[in-house]
Amino acid sequence: MSWQQSELKSSNHLSSSAGFNYIDSVQKPVEIYLFMDPFSKECWSLQSYLKKLTFEYGRFFTVRAIVSGRFSLVTKRELHALQSKVETENSPATHPWITSLAIKASELQGKRAGKVYLRKLQEKLFIDKLDISESDVLFTCAEEAKLDMQEFEKDIISSSAKRAYQCDLRLTKEMDVETLPTLVFFNQVVEDHGIKVSGLYPYEIYELVLSEILQYHPIPSSKPSLEEFVRRSSIVGTSEIGIIYDWSETKVLKEMRKLQLRQLVEMVESEDETYWKPKN
Repeated sequence: MSWQQSELKSSNHLSSSAGFNYIDSVQKPVEIYLFMDPFSKECWSLQSYLKKLTFEYGRFFTVRAIVSGRFSLVTKRELHALQSKVETENSPATHPWITSLAIKASELQGKRAGKVYLRKLQEKLFIDKLDISESDVLFTCAEEAKLDMQEFEKDIISSSAKRAYQCDLRLTKEMDVETLPTLVFFNQVVEDHGIKVSGLYPYEIYELVLSEILQYHPIPSSKPSLEEFVRRSSIVGTSEIGIIYDWSETKVLKEMRKLQLRQLVEMVESEDETYWKPKN
């Protein structure tokens, strides 16, 4: 096991960043900073572990996504170029940092909205194999995530989204994040106590780190039934189900085919994975 441990500077220092939710921090003792690149396959894979961790221990923590990676700071000229392209029909903007601004714009409509929007983006990239730096894909994801489209169109070119994105980049530098994904577990009760986990690890490592940051071993909550989980999801992969329920691929396929026979799901084939969508 080789995960890194480091102390974060202070709760006041961290909470100065855009999007910090004071109510969530009071209700739950741990905040997890997820440093991720929406274009990264490893960051996409981590979502399955985070979903399982949320099912079992979500009562103890909140997650805040920090967009990091290869994107540069956005200049005022680039923002004006984006605005012109968004307003011009059939002239999509195609820059990776536009994806970052779109994520920040979605988060301005709430933490849950941002989480749903990010998931939609990753589905388009890793399942549908679309370019998520294309403006038409960004806006399609916003519609599917049921965002307020007028607000989203305004916010994606706003100074608020730009500042939030720049804040993410500063946090990435201040916390010495060099590998993506990286999770920083921060105990908001015990000040200056944080653990940084760089890279992708088996689920048990994240479970162990959460126990260490809480300073005791919590009892996991029951996971939803498979039928309920699939019904609440837009699309799920065979490997994701296996991770969440600790099932082999054979077991997952057996259980999903039962739901398929009941006409509750439909199978979606992809290049490297089998996915399942709930039927309306």
